Amino acid sequence: MFNKINIVPRWIIFLLDLGVCFISLTVAYLLKYNFDLSGLDMVEFSRNVIVLCLINILVFFNVKTYAGIIRYTSAQDTFRILFAVLITNGLFFFVNLGVVAFNQSPYISNSILVVNGLTSFLLLITYRVMIKYFFLYIKNLNLDRRKVIIYGAGEAGLATKRTFDHDGKINKHIVAFVDDDERKVGKTIDGVKILSAAKLEHLIKEHEIDEIIFASYTIPVERKNDIVDVCLENEVAVLNIPPADVWENGQLQTAQIQNINIEDLLNRKSIQIDIDGIQNQLKDKRILITGAAGSIGSEVVRQLMKFETGLIILCDQSETALHNIYLELEETHKNTNFHAFVGDVRDEKRMNYLFETFKPHYVYHAAAYKHVPLMEDNPAEAIKTNVLGTKTIADMAVKHGVQKFVMISTDKAVNPTNVMGASKRIAEIYVQSLNNSLSTNNFVFSNGLSYINELNVKPITKFITTRFGNVLGSNGSVIPRFKQQIEKGGPVTVTHPEITRYFMTIPEACRLVLEAGCMGKGGEIFIFDMGKSVKIVELAKKMIRLAGLVPNQDIKIQYSGLRPGEKLFEELLNDNENTMPTHHEKIMIGKVREYVFSEIEEQIYTLVKHAKQNDDRQVVVAMKALVKEYKSKNSIFEELDEAHKD
Repeated sequence: MFNKINIVPRWIIFLLDLGVCFISLTVAYLLKYNFDLSGLDMVEFSRNVIVLCLINILVFFNVKTYAGIIRYTSAQDTFRILFAVLITNGLFFFVNLGVVAFNQSPYISNSILVVNGLTSFLLLITYRVMIKYFFLYIKNLNLDRRKVIIYGAGEAGLATKRTFDHDGKINKHIVAFVDDDERKVGKTIDGVKILSAAKLEHLIKEHEIDEIIFASYTIPVERKNDIVDVCLENEVAVLNIPPADVWENGQLQTAQIQNINIEDLLNRKSIQIDIDGIQNQLKDKRILITGAAGSIGSEVVRQLMKFETGLIILCDQSETALHNIYLELEETHKNTNFHAFVGDVRDEKRMNYLFETFKPHYVYHAAAYKHVPLMEDNPAEAIKTNVLGTKTIADMAVKHGVQKFVMISTDKAVNPTNVMGASKRIAEIYVQSLNNSLSTNNFVFSNGLSYINELNVKPITKFITTRFGNVLGSNGSVIPRFKQQIEKGGPVTVTHPEITRYFMTIPEACRLVLEAGCMGKGGEIFIFDMGKSVKIVELAKKMIRLAGLVPNQDIKIQYSGLRPGEKLFEELLNDNENTMPTHHEKIMIGKVREYVFSEIEEQIYTLVKHAKQNDDRQVVVAMKALVKEYKSKNSIFEELDEAHKD
């Protein structure tokens, strides 16, 4: 019943405050006369009540003490009331001074003013707090309220509790705060006790907790995973608050407190990069990003926006996606110089026009086809984009004197079992062998680069390759697909019960791309530390449980079989490769086999020729001749490997 009470009109609060001030003045007089009213001058008292009411009306109207909602009284309301009381009694004091200046007796003694100030402040605050806690008590009387523990007894935890307190529609009861800091244990926040996080499982069972809300940004991922596992075992929902920088007008909203995402459990410690070193290299430089509208390319753009670059050129053939990232940048980086360029990396003339027009100093090449099953069905297109596209951009980089070319590759290029991975490995081989030929001035161009000497361009370009695994939330990746399947009620499809993958967040990967690009001297293949591999079926089960459902009861898990070209385990290094450390603990340099550029260029020329003829079989034959370790799996092209054995 009380929860349905509407917010009281402001004029009623205004009258209540005036009534409280009348009572406080009466109390002040009673205290002065020791509750003996025989000596009270009623004329003086009535006059002072009128004067006080007039001053209070003036002050309360200007300070707006009546504007707050009483059931949501906060510290800000307390300071507003204190300010009003001080002003009111101060004005009355100056009225007394004016009267005394004309040889008249003061309206009211200073002792009554002091007592009146104290009592009015106390009463104005007390009745507000009593109403606030009355409504909280009524709210918590609901028998169906959900019992909640807030993990984190800091500012964020307090903001979370007060967000629930201020939302009458939320039916939650905060049982306790828990924290890893033992110094806080035993203390209280807003009347709620802080308990030890070490006893969390016991607390869950003892109080029959329904939800736990993470309200701390410093919990290690390993610790967070352990807590989530405990919660899921005890059928406790796990929620998370967003970062403070996305709160609405600095205030946390109940709608922002949502179920924890699987990405939050796969994230690792924030990677530190050499901001100053990158800034020094990129300052005032013109930078081209191919595939700028894709998952990786767009994040590279966002990361670059943090530096004082000269011009950022966004190149992509997808008009809508490019337009979307352009609109985003217009809103978030109004003072940054950037340009959207629609073009296909396979179009040599269009790319030549791009380089001639903007003359980039740096190129980040992220344009590529990446979906394994699709490329297995379309090998010619994989070669046209992943190989010819890379070759075209690399050639243009050399022709136009680009300083650094950073190619973004994949772990699927290692011991490839599919067309996509093999195409990326060929692209790696091309840029690395091109770099080596340029650095030794021992380059013989049979087809594509004869124009370099004709134009007298000094081959200064340093080619760098970065290689990493799956990124969380990228277009078409497994996690968004699982989310969609869970929302639809299942089933969740996993290709194989033993399949594993490495995961890295998109921002994390792109920060490492920038770092590797700046530390590279040319010819390196930088390999990122991907952490531990994740079993996909376990990932699916955890996502189902996080949604409050039971795997294989509420949501079925179905095994669809390995897709064409797919393998169970991804690798970051070939069997014949090893790594060397760098100054960055998350970045290593892969020691890989080196190739002769003239031979590679000739083989790629033949490969591209088959691709342009859309002869998929000959395309794959040529790929296998170029990449000896390429062995097809679960693919129609396995017969080519068998024929080679025979």
